[in-house]
Amino acid sequence: MKKRHLDFKVWEKEALKNPKLRKEYDKLEPEFTLIRAILEARSKRGVTQKLLAQRMGTKQSVISRLESGNANPSFAFLKRLAVALETRLSVTFT
Repeated sequence: MKKRHLDFKVWEKEALKNPKLRKEYDKLEPEFTLIRAILEARSKRGVTQKLLAQRMGTKQSVISRLESGNANPSFAFLKRLAVALETRLSVTFT
């Protein structure tokens, strides 16, 4: 018997056809965007969670919670994050 793996994008496309789920997903979109941006910036620079935490003067677990969506960072924290990643923080409203 062949194992079938569910492709997340396929599942997501189907799941988001549900109006209630879509509404909740859309509410969380800004958080998802922030998390993706942090992960991409850290990865692009080859910085581990541990190194980022050291640069920021915090613990690796704080970075982990942020990247998993279990933290609500302050603007001051995001500014420190940008400095630690040697990047610029930019906020837009569309």
